[in-house]
Amino acid sequence: MSGDGDIGLIGLAVMGQNLVLNMNDHGYKVAVFNRTTSKVDDFLAGPAKGTQVVGTHSLKEFVGALKRPRKVMMMIRAGSSVDDMIDELVPLLEKGDIIIDGGNSHYPDSERRFETLKEKGILFMGTGISGGEEGARHGPSIMPGGNPDAWPEVKPIFQAIAAKSEDGEPCCDWVGEGGAGHYVKMVHNGIEYGDMQIICEAYQLLSGKLGLQADELSKIFAKWDEGELNSYLIEITSQIFAFKDEDGSPLFEKVLDVAGQKGTGKWTGISALDIGMPLTLIGEAVFARCLSALKNQRVEMSKHFKGPDKAFTGDKEKMIEDIRQALYASKIISYVQGFMLMRAAAGEMKWNLNYGSIALMWRGGCIIRSRFLGEIKKAFDKNKDLESLLLDDFFKQEVLKAEKGWRRVVSHAAEFGVPAPCFSTSLSFFDGYRSSRLPANLLQSQRDFFGAHTYERVDKPRGQFFHTNWTGTGGDISSSTYNV
Repeated sequence: MSGDGDIGLIGLAVMGQNLVLNMNDHGYKVAVFNRTTSKVDDFLAGPAKGTQVVGTHSLKEFVGALKRPRKVMMMIRAGSSVDDMIDELVPLLEKGDIIIDGGNSHYPDSERRFETLKEKGILFMGTGISGGEEGARHGPSIMPGGNPDAWPEVKPIFQAIAAKSEDGEPCCDWVGEGGAGHYVKMVHNGIEYGDMQIICEAYQLLSGKLGLQADELSKIFAKWDEGELNSYLIEITSQIFAFKDEDGSPLFEKVLDVAGQKGTGKWTGISALDIGMPLTLIGEAVFARCLSALKNQRVEMSKHFKGPDKAFTGDKEKMIEDIRQALYASKIISYVQGFMLMRAAAGEMKWNLNYGSIALMWRGGCIIRSRFLGEIKKAFDKNKDLESLLLDDFFKQEVLKAEKGWRRVVSHAAEFGVPAPCFSTSLSFFDGYRSSRLPANLLQSQRDFFGAHTYERVDKPRGQFFHTNWTGTGGDISSSTYNV
């Protein structure tokens, strides 16, 4: 026997509860289950009171409450808990039923689960969801991947509850097979790390060297939010600066300067290293959080190394504008790198990613939602095979307009002794990426000198490798040629 539930959801933490209420608002009948069954009762007596949500107290009852093909969505902690829950669900399901992992799972786990469940006739979906509690309740960004046979069954629900862009398009579309959905969500989170760090670097320069106070910072970010930098993170940053503690002082100034992280930024960096893509800005953003965690060591170092004691004496308004330009240019580079990584991963994993669609999915509901993403969608609409966003006319011109201010900010940061790792690395990447010749010729000569690793020559066709006996005593035998 099967019930009449349109979809079931396991895991009634805040995200799970809000997704259920969102689905209910759109006319879907949702069955719910939680290992701590008292949470089911509390949910039905509280936020879900008066809705058509169906509470269950066992997995058997839960599965029995769903219509075929059964659609089971898990909003539980990533890792072994997901595997354990799948193991318990599979004996209760039938071929053609669907399991959806909506947590922040690592994409290789989603790849593995997709293949394992495919063999059993169960359709697995690894689905990235962004937007936090508010997004889950009123419209998140949803990045579905996994078994494509499951998508037609789930599409109406997901696109109904997803955020909508300004033109009414749902911020949800099919991403690709296997772990593609969770991979795109991972890169989204990595970009989020980068966006937050460059905002923090702008804040430190504005407050630490220009001496701007919280109310002034709030007004500056509110103004920035009206222009090119319009985004959720700029908007909330303005609100954070304006928020007062009980004693009337800015609350954010009392927050300990130690940043936490849950691993998705690190996963993005590791993937970039594995593939060989220069994801420098997100990498530095992750390391900036790691450095912040060394609070006790930093306090001790501050007693021994005072750094430059240089005050800013220039045009303050011009410097504020330069910092805005550095923030904007660095943001562009972050997305350039992120989309380069997704393109490389798609080639390696044989995913057919639609990059314009991904930009659309990020335009609403998610933490990195911004006006900026509309331009990315336009770029890929014009050229779906665009190799780099920097080759699009819009982004090319925007970087060129911001370049002088960007360089001045990086230079000032070095002179002032203010750490600006993401402003700096984004500029270094830009300078390296636009260089037709880099000093890697010397590096490769060194490798051949000490390890006989061979080299290619500029006066010979690519793919021909040479070895030189640089000392006259090393011999002519070269090592095998390969790249990690």
